[in-house]
Amino acid sequence: MSTTLSDRLSEYAGVARNLGMDAVALVPGPNFTRALGHSFMSHERPFLLVIPAEGAAAALVPNLELGSWELTGFEGAVFDWRDQTGYQDAFVALMDHLRISSLAVEGQVMRVFVHHALLAAQPDLRIIDAEAEISGLRMIKTPEDIAALQRAIDISERALTRTLETVAPGQSEKQIEQTLIRFLFEEGADGLSFPPIVAAGDNSARPHAHARADYAVREGDALLIDFGARKDGFAADITRTVFLGHASDEAQAVYETVLRANLAALAVTRAGVTAHEIDDAATCVFEASPFADRIRTKTGHGLGRDVHEAPYIMRGNMAELPAGTVYTNEPGLYQIGNFGVRIEDDVLITQDGCQVLTRFPKDLQVISC
Repeated sequence: MSTTLSDRLSEYAGVARNLGMDAVALVPGPNFTRALGHSFMSHERPFLLVIPAEGAAAALVPNLELGSWELTGFEGAVFDWRDQTGYQDAFVALMDHLRISSLAVEGQVMRVFVHHALLAAQPDLRIIDAEAEISGLRMIKTPEDIAALQRAIDISERALTRTLETVAPGQSEKQIEQTLIRFLFEEGADGLSFPPIVAAGDNSARPHAHARADYAVREGDALLIDFGARKDGFAADITRTVFLGHASDEAQAVYETVLRANLAALAVTRAGVTAHEIDDAATCVFEASPFADRIRTKTGHGLGRDVHEAPYIMRGNMAELPAGTVYTNEPGLYQIGNFGVRIEDDVLITQDGCQVLTRFPKDLQVISC
């Protein structure tokens, strides 16, 4: 992150200029937090930061947030509103102040009612979706960003180590999930990156499974755990798959195939590589194996303030990835009704290669029962 609020706001002004738009608008979320250096909740009250291509930024702020807003050091015009009077007059005052005719917004974050309130205040306002350009500023991580991400990863891995030491047949997926969450907070997490995925047996074949309270893990099960701690605004995202008691010949073969795909993706990772090339390296391993029919997902996605952000590691994405990009390398194979395996690392792209930020072992692990 840039050192001053003015520096950070100027980056978003640059996005507006590059797009030929009069201004960029941000709402609470990762870009809002990056710009201001403070986080705010997204709730039923509209909250808006508008950064013109030229001139001072302005904000629409719920009155009850003014005390927290003062901590940002923001020096532009602020239009506040109260629940008792509603927010539309504040939108009118904001637009009258800005005198803009076009606005670039975060298409994946801005909610429809905020969009409608802007147009009600200025019906001729041209609004475009600039999610890629706005969020693209977050793709190259600063040393401070990487340090925060490493703290989140380290917390996560300590919690996973402790959790696996407690796993035993007869526990439910939900019990294992609760243990993991407790250890994450004990190890220093500020929050969860997302609700953990704890899936055993046939449930592990569902890439976004939910932990079951009515399934007791048993010998021979694959146990897939996908989770992450959030620390200092950054989210870890790690997956490891272990086996209880023993791993069948099939399980070993699938696991080794997934591990080879993970390593193949790392082998091609360097500054200037395309997202397509990384995914292709992993997917080619799968396609050349006996398990090609178990491919269900792309290889990964960007990681930072959001768990899923640019770049998306998939065939057809020809975007070249610069040094400082962090992505998840998470190839997996899944057979519905049987089991799934995923191995996920968090990877920093460097000028001449990559640094794997996750250190948890990737060799096939069998938990003794």
